Amino acid sequence: MAGAMSGERGRHWASINEFSFVAGMRLLFWICRVFGRWPFRLFLYPVLGWYVLTKPQPRRASQEYLRRMADYSGRAMPGVLRHFAAFGESILDKMLLWGGLFSFNDVDLHGGDLITDAAKQGRGGLLICAHLGNMELCRVLSRRRSEIKMTVLVHTKHAQAFNQMLGRLNPDSQLNLMQVTEMTPATAMQLSEKVARGEFVVIAGDRVPVSHNPRVAVADFLGTPAAFPVGPYVLASVLQCPVYLLFSVRQGARSAIYFEPFRDSVRVPRQGRDAALAALAADYAKRLEYYCLRAPLQWFNFYDFWHLLQLERSDAPR
Repeated sequence: MAGAMSGERGRHWASINEFSFVAGMRLLFWICRVFGRWPFRLFLYPVLGWYVLTKPQPRRASQEYLRRMADYSGRAMPGVLRHFAAFGESILDKMLLWGGLFSFNDVDLHGGDLITDAAKQGRGGLLICAHLGNMELCRVLSRRRSEIKMTVLVHTKHAQAFNQMLGRLNPDSQLNLMQVTEMTPATAMQLSEKVARGEFVVIAGDRVPVSHNPRVAVADFLGTPAAFPVGPYVLASVLQCPVYLLFSVRQGARSAIYFEPFRDSVRVPRQGRDAALAALAADYAKRLEYYCLRAPLQWFNFYDFWHLLQLERSDAPR
């Protein structure tokens, strides 16, 4: 397992306030409500220009990601400002969603029967998502469909201002979030009870845990080894339930949600445990890579995603 990061370059993602331009986004949300999306975009770029100029670490992380994406795909990538513009559009969509101003007629659902059929039969499961596109779509959809109940595991302390803003738009935005910094036996039992009732637990598979020595596996991502958390697969082995992958991307004026089967259940053997976890992380990384290649500007991890491997990686499973 890989060890902790150190130094400015390797700051943990949870120490970075992704939404430090929340005040600016509040103004832009008002502009969108009154004048529409195109005026919003005109005012968006000055806000983003200020953010990119004053936040060197997210800027460098975006540059690094786009460089790796260009090298791996063989395609020229837009600049950092376009990457952050896609991020700003995603934040706007989240605000429109919880503000009741988003049209679900513009959302395409792929593989949704996997979840709705399981829910109707009272079978819960684990959904492994990513910081790709707009995952709030799934939470709002679950609230619109009574048969689907989701609990999203989050570490929200780095985004308190943004979550408070969503809470002001709609208090329901806070209802199915569970703050989890460390997975305790009590938390695992609580989640197991939810799954037994036919509910779904959602956890991100593309950010390392918030701990001093995060447990990760090393998997190839965009042609370079990267650290992925093993927590989702350890949790899956505890819950003993079906595991699905969940991705969301914006395609022009439309949004798409993709559900994919991943494992009927996960069993992690005592012998070869690290290899089994690494194989699961590698399979997830391949699917994340597939969707990132389809929507390269919509992966929003503005920290040095590959840095962890340079430190204490000798015992990280491959």
